[in-house]
Amino acid sequence: MGSFEKETGCRIAKLDTVQTAEEMAGKLKERPYDLVSAGPVLAGDLIAAKQVQPIDPAKVSGWEDIDERFRDMLTVPDSGTSDKVYGVPYLWGYHEFIYDSTKVRGDLKEALSSERTALKDSPLTIADAALAAGDGEKPFELSKDRLDQAMALLEAAKERTYWTSPIDLVKGFATGSLDYAQATPYYRLLLQKAGKPVKTLHTRETTGWVDSWMLGAGVPDTTCAYRWLNWVTAPNAQRDAAAWVGLAPANDKACKGRAKAICDVYEAGKPKRIDRVAFAVRPPGGCRAQDGECTDYAAWSDRWQLLVK
Repeated sequence: MGSFEKETGCRIAKLDTVQTAEEMAGKLKERPYDLVSAGPVLAGDLIAAKQVQPIDPAKVSGWEDIDERFRDMLTVPDSGTSDKVYGVPYLWGYHEFIYDSTKVRGDLKEALSSERTALKDSPLTIADAALAAGDGEKPFELSKDRLDQAMALLEAAKERTYWTSPIDLVKGFATGSLDYAQATPYYRLLLQKAGKPVKTLHTRETTGWVDSWMLGAGVPDTTCAYRWLNWVTAPNAQRDAAAWVGLAPANDKACKGRAKAICDVYEAGKPKRIDRVAFAVRPPGGCRAQDGECTDYAAWSDRWQLLVK
């Protein structure tokens, strides 16, 4: 962050880091922030609670370099003259299912019902089960029946592992305690480089997400906030971030040097790959009553807590 301060003349007075969206939400209850890096669920909550304000894309120099699909994810229709944009896409990723090719053949339904599987401890994982159990329709917009079908698949394994740190996946395959895991391509790459015989299940679609920077609602002077948004959107900053955390940059111009291996494993910049990712929204997303009475995130969260307790 020192380079940002040196280049812009702005000072970062307080920088807090968290591991989960729940921790981030807790921080936001304690005090306001000028800028917040948010995933899809938290972003939806912040917009609904009016804790963030629209950003002006014209003030973000790298805006046009960001994939259009990512830019549209936090664009909210407005009754005024133009739609409102609530975030600047930063990094993105998707989950795939990996398996130990010396032990199992690799089947998605088997992976989701096996007790030797590690799944991410998040209600959004229900969407992965919905893809496996259902007809491939929008996995983040589930009717009560489709939610029940997805949960039935997940409830088949009582002693499954639920991970919060991807390092647990590495340990699981290293010790032989796991046959399957929901993981990002980055951790699959790490395991393969370590000589582990892991492969990826071939699925028509996977679930993914985009992390975006959002501007706090009560920021009196947004000058330095916009300097930050410009800084983190630039290829150099995105290149460093992608290499550091193992996620793909939203700006494809960052896919050089130290970030090239990350971009390659995510197939960043390849439309056919992105088209196979169902990017997360906060359920029920754009679903309305006439579309089948979609369940909301509270219902997902309640069912998930009952599953993992």
